[in-house]
Amino acid sequence: MLALPLLLLLGCQPDAGAPSADSGLVWSDEFEADELDLTDWNVAKGNREFDGWGNEELQYYQDENLALGDGHLTITARKADPGEALPCFDGKSCGYTSGRITTEGKVTLENGRIEARMKVPAGAGLWPAFWLLGSGADEWPAGGEIDAMEWVGTEPTEVYGTIHGPGYSDDAGLQGSTTTSAPLSDDFHLFAVEKRPNHIQWFLDGKKFFEATPASLPPSRQWVFERPFYALLNLAVGGTWPGAPTPATQFPATLTVDYLRIYK
Repeated sequence: MLALPLLLLLGCQPDAGAPSADSGLVWSDEFEADELDLTDWNVAKGNREFDGWGNEELQYYQDENLALGDGHLTITARKADPGEALPCFDGKSCGYTSGRITTEGKVTLENGRIEARMKVPAGAGLWPAFWLLGSGADEWPAGGEIDAMEWVGTEPTEVYGTIHGPGYSDDAGLQGSTTTSAPLSDDFHLFAVEKRPNHIQWFLDGKKFFEATPASLPPSRQWVFERPFYALLNLAVGGTWPGAPTPATQFPATLTVDYLRIYK
């Protein structure tokens, strides 16, 4: 039986760096159940009705590409069966399937720390992401977007963190990045964002690599991040940033999530 949605409006106090187990964990999904907990999560579906998810993405999201086992959530991108009718933004049938989940209307972060331990798949044209959207806004990017982690397969050692808002979205988003010594797909990594009033910080494996404040914005642009944000996890295929997969890209390709946690 489903319980009522859990809405978390968190106070902000943590110091920078990875928190300890007793530092104020208020919500987590360790993905140890047999099925995704729909008390906390929504499952996205489709492509064409969302205009390629705003990025001309080539995958059709469906729940069949989500699985739990061995304490992990797996989001797997696959080549679609040629006989499947999967309406894509370009009027054709999508060539790939994948998965996307959100905590919209169920779990939110206003101020605090949110982190995910994940292992990304290798391959050109793959675009896994862990990100946040502002709750209650009618249109993007008025409510703000915080990309805790984005990675594209053509840049195997580069991790990006970005904010989008009115007048600084898409290619004009405020962005920072860091480079790893080995391809990110080689192992699990910890991605985190700490959000305080008028201050957002990004961390990879406990090391800060980017921060943003209202003073970071272009002149006359509005800081829209003083509100609750909900979380999203997805594995996109293709799109305007990573480009299409190449013949060398291996499918199935899996984003493996060990846990998602929120601290006050």
